[in-house]
Amino acid sequence: MQQEENIEARDVEQKVRKGNPFYNSPNISRAEFNLIKAFFYAAALWLLIGSLAGELNALKFIWPGLMDASWLTFGRIRPIHTNTLFWGWSSLAMLGLAYYVVPSSAKAKLYSVKLGWITFWLINISVIAGSITMFFGFNNGMGEYREFIWPIMGTFILALAVSTYNFYVTIHRREENEMYVSNWFIMGSLLWSLTFMIIGYLPFYQNALGETVIQGYYMHNAVGMWFMTFTLGLVYYFLPKMLNTPIYSHSLGIVAFWTQLLFYTLIGTHHFLFSPLPWWIQAQAIIFSVGMMIPVVASTTNFSLTLRGHGKTIRKLPGMKFMLVGIIFYFLGSFQGSLQAIQSLNIIWHFTDFTIAHSHMTMYTIITFLLWGMIYGFGPKISGRFADKKWVDIHFWLAFVGLLIYSISLMIGGTKRGISWLDGQPFIDSVILMVPYWTWRAVGGTMMFLSHFVFGWNLYQMLKSPIKNIEYETI
Repeated sequence: MQQEENIEARDVEQKVRKGNPFYNSPNISRAEFNLIKAFFYAAALWLLIGSLAGELNALKFIWPGLMDASWLTFGRIRPIHTNTLFWGWSSLAMLGLAYYVVPSSAKAKLYSVKLGWITFWLINISVIAGSITMFFGFNNGMGEYREFIWPIMGTFILALAVSTYNFYVTIHRREENEMYVSNWFIMGSLLWSLTFMIIGYLPFYQNALGETVIQGYYMHNAVGMWFMTFTLGLVYYFLPKMLNTPIYSHSLGIVAFWTQLLFYTLIGTHHFLFSPLPWWIQAQAIIFSVGMMIPVVASTTNFSLTLRGHGKTIRKLPGMKFMLVGIIFYFLGSFQGSLQAIQSLNIIWHFTDFTIAHSHMTMYTIITFLLWGMIYGFGPKISGRFADKKWVDIHFWLAFVGLLIYSISLMIGGTKRGISWLDGQPFIDSVILMVPYWTWRAVGGTMMFLSHFVFGWNLYQMLKSPIKNIEYETI
């Protein structure tokens, strides 16, 4: 049985190579391969570290006294969980993919591998330093995803500035006048992220209600303009390449880019409805949250029509299931986010566990699933090795079923909790109400955590060493 599966897997690989010129050669130098490989390996390590912290947090909801040392309290572990996965796993994986996408789509040589390594080390130094300081209780103390103290976050910002320059020069040297939509998204994401990250740490914005407005601005731009916009740019490149078909509409992609830039940048204060903030700021956030469906529908339509007629490839090619789920949840998660900005629903769901479910639907089922899909699709191109389809499937089902258990339980429990508050029931009753849902959260989270070890193994097997007959370009 095992031998038959191996033969089938090899047949699939041969058919993919024969039918898709994307996999014919790496189209990069050995130095670029080593750089990208380092980004992926470091990203996978931070994924394991960050999700370990998340697993501990989930278990603390069931056993509050678990590992109650001061440096392992929920208040210290939770920001380590979010920041290592944000700035460690997701950012490194995104940039690792971009170090291929930018020069390839521009049809130009990467300007500097050395600057890529500088970015790599600056990001890892910032995440290591940020995690250590938060363990000991030193943090920015101003809001979610801004916990790194300013010298550490400044190091991360410097890393992005280095890559922005590296990509800009590469694109400037492109052979074609027209710039492919992927590079619009990637460069737009980098430039906007440098802007909001600097603004988020300027000291004169950190007073009274101004700090609240900046927190909404920073937090939602981190998700929407850094992770989402950058990842969408990568998808616009890898989806058609993996399917061996053109993107359905380049023009629709450009519409999605500019409307993403228009609407997403001003929706952060929908997290502070019914607050003392001026009503016009809250109303603006609601309107622009609804308007966000324009770029979401544009990109979802573009991706869906590109996928049309490729059912066999989706079933057979490792990574395509991740891509499909990421695209579907890009629409579902974004639509859910727009609904949460409507006052009649916001008053029920906000400040409950429903918001935790939503954040995992976006950062996990969209960003992380898409990154996994692209890494599985891209790895064989640069190493010549496909990941074992059986283990890729194990990774997929552990992560996907775990996420569904995690999110659905918290959405149901969060809704009940919000209604109990509106009914005026004692707060402790809502805590007792959540206990079974927190248990299911831990079950789903454990499955997700285990899937990350499978991904790490698959990544290692795929990239550990190139096949002997693969030829890299010379610099």
